[in-house]
Amino acid sequence: MRRLIALSAALVVAACVPTYRSPSVALAGLDIESIGLFEQRFRLQLRVHNPNDIDIPVDSVSFAVEVGGQPFATGVSSQPVTIPRLGEGILEVKASSNLANFLRRFGELQKGEGGGLDYRIKGQLQIAGHGSVPFDSTGRMPFLRLPGGEDKSAPKRLPGAV
Repeated sequence: MRRLIALSAALVVAACVPTYRSPSVALAGLDIESIGLFEQRFRLQLRVHNPNDIDIPVDSVSFAVEVGGQPFATGVSSQPVTIPRLGEGILEVKASSNLANFLRRFGELQKGEGGGLDYRIKGQLQIAGHGSVPFDSTGRMPFLRLPGGEDKSAPKRLPGAV
């Protein structure tokens, strides 16, 4: 009888814990924050789409970005944000890259082939009271190629894929 009561109580508690469908995460923007000899810093805007009928309280995020199938940058953020039910929100996060990864990708940007670069962003959203929810998405990061004869300095802001 005690086991039945304990089992019933556990089922009631489990029914009260929300279950989440995985949100989708896409790169919405990328700003160059600083370029140093050994490290480059970026500010990324991640668009998080919540397919759930309840708000998602995100405590933190950790992620890695690949560009053109190669590692590009990694980052973490512990800034909490709530993604509204059946809506979306933007997470402002910082990422860093090493010189080799940056130069490889910057060279591809300068070539301007194909009008953009394919990216992949994968990581974990830490949900308050729920644990971690993985994400893995791909997209295309468009960029403008500067025509010959004009200023060829790199733009400070690269529009991201939506």
